[in-house]
Amino acid sequence: MPATPELKARAAAAVEAARAEIVDLSARIHANPEPAFEEQRAAAWVAEAIARHGYAVELPAGRLATAVRGRLAGGKGVKGPRIGILAEYDALPGLGHGCGHNTMAASGVGAAIALAALRDAFAGEVVFLGTPAEERGSGKQFMLDDGLFDGLDAALLFHPGDRDMVGSILLASEDVDVTFTGRAAHAAGEPWEGKNALDAVVLLLQAVGLWRQQLPQHARVHGIVVEGGTAANIIPDRATARFMIRSTDQAYFEAMRERFRALVAGAAMMADVAGEVVFSGGSTTMKDNPVLAGLWTANMEAAGRDDEGVDPEHIGSSDMGNVSLVLPTIHPTLAICDHGVPWHSIESRDAAATPRADETTLLAATLVAQTALDLLVDPSLVVDAWRAFRGEA
Repeated sequence: MPATPELKARAAAAVEAARAEIVDLSARIHANPEPAFEEQRAAAWVAEAIARHGYAVELPAGRLATAVRGRLAGGKGVKGPRIGILAEYDALPGLGHGCGHNTMAASGVGAAIALAALRDAFAGEVVFLGTPAEERGSGKQFMLDDGLFDGLDAALLFHPGDRDMVGSILLASEDVDVTFTGRAAHAAGEPWEGKNALDAVVLLLQAVGLWRQQLPQHARVHGIVVEGGTAANIIPDRATARFMIRSTDQAYFEAMRERFRALVAGAAMMADVAGEVVFSGGSTTMKDNPVLAGLWTANMEAAGRDDEGVDPEHIGSSDMGNVSLVLPTIHPTLAICDHGVPWHSIESRDAAATPRADETTLLAATLVAQTALDLLVDPSLVVDAWRAFRGEA
């Protein structure tokens, strides 16, 4: 059976007792945004917070300088489930925490604090993972490759949004860096001597725009110009752009990669320059675990919140999908703002620092802790989750 109502009430009380610490952490991370792979302050603050509550902490954990792992054994021994409590804390360049990762970091820490307060109630181990670079670079895949998820029985991570959703639909996604190399020349004196790398970027953007007309609803491609030259009177000999390709259909996503390569080659040929494409940071589609989702739903409903269902018109990507293909995982959403607030915007950034966001952060910490307790006190639920993961249930 899942954890008792009394034990879950103690988890909620433990989160409330740490309210000031959790809310302060969220506010500090929000006020000090750091982009992917550069989250030095956030990682240090997260590590310090869980260390104060008894976790054995590694920073860095694995190859990433801003990855954190904290481990806490249950008071009834380590022979039992190993439950992963995740946190994100990278920000968007130039925008800050428009994806609300400050709330994700603080809620993960809050859940870890609550579980530390209740460690005498369970056997097994709580493994806190601070995961960098979700917005670009797929830091969780590095951590998977480094073995930091090895032996875990479940991975739990909340995401803020404009509605309450238990399920998660994710687009497979990949970062694409494009570099065109031509030849510099005086733009007025000898333009015919130049080979304009910026022309190739312009052609590529036009090609992508035309390609979009034939893309199905489940696919996306979008990008920006990163470098387009140094002076108006110099034919640019180097130009760079960054794109993302996405799809909820993993097989179609693979075909998109090859089509993009062809577009780059075509743009390079037309501009008579060299083109290079580098794909990195791949995120996969999501494999929600129905057993974990059921536990979360019960805890959420007990807290007075209802599942509004997934909004298929507003979906993004996350390297949480990569985790979900390796072990039982959920990535539910709780609202920090009203319906219709666009994500990755000034509005969503500001919403992540409101009293409403703070209350949602505390609720998320409670629900993550309660769902973890369900698994820790009843290992048969872990067995069920793995059976569902393997398609046996």
